[in-house]
Amino acid sequence: MNQSSLAKAIETARLLFVSRDSVLVRAIWSMGESSSWQLEIVGNVWEAMERVQSGARPDLLLLDLPQGDADGLHILRWLRRLRPGLPIILIGHPSDVRKHDDVIRLGARDYLIRPIDKRQLAAVIRSHLSSLCESIEADITSEEVEPISEGRFFIGVSPVMRKLRAQAASLAQANVPVLILGEGGSGKETTARLVHKLSLRSGFQFAKVNCAALPGDLLERELFGYDWDGSTAPVQIKKGKLELAAKGTMLLDEITEMPPGVQANLVRVLQNERFMRPGTSAAVEVDIRIVASSTRNIERAVSEKRFREDLYYILSAYTIHVPPLRERKEEVRFLLRHFMHRLAKQYGLAPRDFSPKMLEACQAYSWPGNLRELEIFVKRYLMTGDKQQVFPKSPPDLDETHRNGASTWSSYRQQSSLIQARGSANGTESLRSLVQSVKSEAERNAIVDALEKTGGNRKAAAGLLKVSYRTLLYKIEQYQLKSPDSILLPGSNGHNGNGRAD
Repeated sequence: MNQSSLAKAIETARLLFVSRDSVLVRAIWSMGESSSWQLEIVGNVWEAMERVQSGARPDLLLLDLPQGDADGLHILRWLRRLRPGLPIILIGHPSDVRKHDDVIRLGARDYLIRPIDKRQLAAVIRSHLSSLCESIEADITSEEVEPISEGRFFIGVSPVMRKLRAQAASLAQANVPVLILGEGGSGKETTARLVHKLSLRSGFQFAKVNCAALPGDLLERELFGYDWDGSTAPVQIKKGKLELAAKGTMLLDEITEMPPGVQANLVRVLQNERFMRPGTSAAVEVDIRIVASSTRNIERAVSEKRFREDLYYILSAYTIHVPPLRERKEEVRFLLRHFMHRLAKQYGLAPRDFSPKMLEACQAYSWPGNLRELEIFVKRYLMTGDKQQVFPKSPPDLDETHRNGASTWSSYRQQSSLIQARGSANGTESLRSLVQSVKSEAERNAIVDALEKTGGNRKAAAGLLKVSYRTLLYKIEQYQLKSPDSILLPGSNGHNGNGRAD
């Protein structure tokens, strides 16, 4: 939206003003006439509620609360559900100043205290109308914002992402496997879904399997199926996702974590379009497109014999590299507004504004957690409104520490020593509790060592410790050992779930 269009939208905005103060009404009326605002005035909040409920769609609501009137808070709660994006400015009495936090928490954009200067009020109204127009602009679906699936969009504001979109469109037309590489949270799954959407398979299912989340035997069953029970009852076949998603697209996330035996079966699928279902001797033909993704160095996995060379060559023939957010910083401002508008709509809240200082800091921040971190940051700011709590801060050594996972895992030892020292200072422990403390500390340090050696790979760490994957996950939860990212990154939730931003 250019400057002339923005100015025109502000000048012709629709305002609903709730007040019985004749002085304020005259002031607003004169401002509306000089600005060509479409102004409607009602006497109380219940009339305003009826107007909005009957279909009126003001661009901004001005609510003048009489002293001690609690009805304004009720109307705020109701409007947040009915019109979450409607900017509301409250005008209160000096004796009600303590309501400020309540009305902001309930979704009001601003809370002005009497007496109010006419020029100040006009400036506040214009400021919020301007922010509203920018939010609407950010939410417009265009070539830069492409809906992929429910709640997921491909955003190509920067030249590098427009180039990636063109590459995805080109590969979508060729029925070939695709390998997508990039950092966690950079948008690999969204890119995979874009390839599916632009292909001839878009009318069929898109399925995803996280290879790092399942042990080898369960992963094999998930993909290829199995005999339900062939011993005490007639054989019942349980189909795997490769069959269930026939003619569609299958995303194999974190492909480098796939066990060698499952890799061999996948090679047969890619080469022969068939596989042998575990427990049977029948060959199953399958028509499906494989898209694989990884955050790991796949070439290193091949050289270390953890990933099959033939599988690598099949997949890497067509590779898409998704750049991290720090390499497309021109998108940050757009993404902040986009996530704010979408999340506000999702949670039924009024979107919050980003100050110029906040936008500048977000633009300068490196966002090591990429889109996932940015989305969580916006969500926390939307929910709390506390700029100090959610403001992204980047210490000088943050990026270096983030690249070196070992130093982060080692910091657990320092934390443990501090905790142990505090416990000893509180008094003499019993012999039994002391022994238990030492055993727990040794177990905790052993887990930290394994995670440090494997770069945070929990599956590989379980192998080093000679325990099951589930046991290690239980111990990580017991000792509150989250991933390095969750310690260092503001807003990180500390796990690799299928979040919207990935």
